Amino acid sequence: MKDYMIERIHRTADYILETGATVRACAAHFKVSKTTVHKDMRERLKKLNPEKAARVSRVLDGNREERHLRGGNATRLKYAKESGRTAGM
Repeated sequence: MKDYMIERIHRTADYILETGATVRACAAHFKVSKTTVHKDMRERLKKLNPEKAARVSRVLDGNREERHLRGGNATRLKYAKESGRTAGM
């Protein structure tokens, strides 16, 4: 593995652990694709640091479990905004 990849993997993992960011948010922050972030965190990090990989995996699994809630909330806010109502209604 190239040095720049190892550096990116560790920086990405640290960012996810510090912020709890999703794969999409992390990819946008580091200006790489979601596929790159996913492959880095699920495959490459295991080879470099299995302990950190397990912690990152727990964060990503939690994000995946919550994704339907975030999507539903975004839709609710969208339609509330379109109709001129507040989001709490």
